[in-house]
Parts: sequence; C-alpha cells; structure tokens
Amino acid sequence: MDYEIVPLPKSRWKGTAIPMTTRSGSYYDIELRPLTGEGCTVSIVRKTAEKEIVHTPEEYDFPDSLYQDHWENAEAYGVVGDAGDMLACIEVCPEEWSNRLLVTELWVHDALRGKGIGKRLMDKAREVALSQKRRAVILETQSCNTDAIGFYLHQGFELIGFDTCCYTNNDIGRREVRMNFGYFFHREGRRR
Repeated sequence: MDYEIVPLPKSRWKGTAIPMTTRSGSYYDIELRPLTGEGCTVSIVRKTAEKEIVHTPEEYDFPDSLYQDHWENAEAYGVVGDAGDMLACIEVCPEEWSNRLLVTELWVHDALRGKGIGKRLMDKAREVALSQKRRAVILETQSCNTDAIGFYLHQGFELIGFDTCCYTNNDIGRREVRMNFGYFFHREGRRR
C-alpha cells in the first residue's frame, strides 16, 4: 500500500480523536536542585521503569483531537486508509508572536510504525514551516515517551526546555514531565 501524505481538511476532520496511548519501559528522570542566588542544578537521566508506564487518552480532560478550537490557523496532514479512517497524522499551527511553527499532534498507528511515515510527516511540518518563513519548528512530548524523544532527536530536534507541572502537580513522580523540543532552520554552530 502507498501511504500517501494528504491534507486533512478542517471541514472533514475537526474533532477526530487521536488514539494516542504512550507505553514505555523507560523514562527521563528530572532532578531539580532549587534555584538560589548561586544558581541551580538540573539533571535529566534516562532510567529503566520499575514497571511499564502507560498513559491513555481517558486520563486527560482534553484528549487529543484534530483542529481543537484553541489552535487557530491549524493545518493537518496524514494518511487515510481505504475505509476512510485516519492511520497517521500531523497537525501544525503557527505561533505568530515568535515566528515558530508548533507541531500540536503527531501520531502513527502502531501497525504502520517503522515504515518511515513519521519522518515523512515531520518533513511535511518542516516544509510548511519553510513555506511560511518560520524560524523554527517546536513541539512537546513527555519524559516517559522515550521512543518519541529518540525519534525527535534523530530528526534533528534538540531539547529547549521542560515543565514539571504542566499536566499535574506531580508530573515528576508520574514520570510524565513535559519536554519541549525545537528544530532550528538557521542557527550558528548547528550540526546537520
């Protein structure tokens, strides 16, 4: 089957749920020593989980779906199966004030992983960013989503920050810290 990347128009796909379940046997542990007048220390180390970490859409007040109202000017692209079902998608939205393109959703059906579809979707995001003359592509994932983090690093993204209380007041304990990554088009000293 040819897995063609096609536009997913808002008129047809708005509200389409993305069955994003994260399963991982490892996580990035984040240790913070508080900021004082002298500075602080941050340590991020990959560790093996005591038991598999699983996060499902049912855990969240805002499960993942395409074209959520707060993503004004979003665009989505993906792979649609013969039955008209979504098999993979990427949604991007301009962040006008900073001239960056935000990847708001990226998902590939388990049966299609390892076929290069994620890379092609990310290439589409970079293509959109370049056509809009954006300076960077940014995205977020969670510290327990080590497969996604490995994929983003392989795609040339780098860690640009994290948020230890984005999802709950115990994100570090839940092994689900928001980690932000960026891909920069023009940056001095950037390795390609």
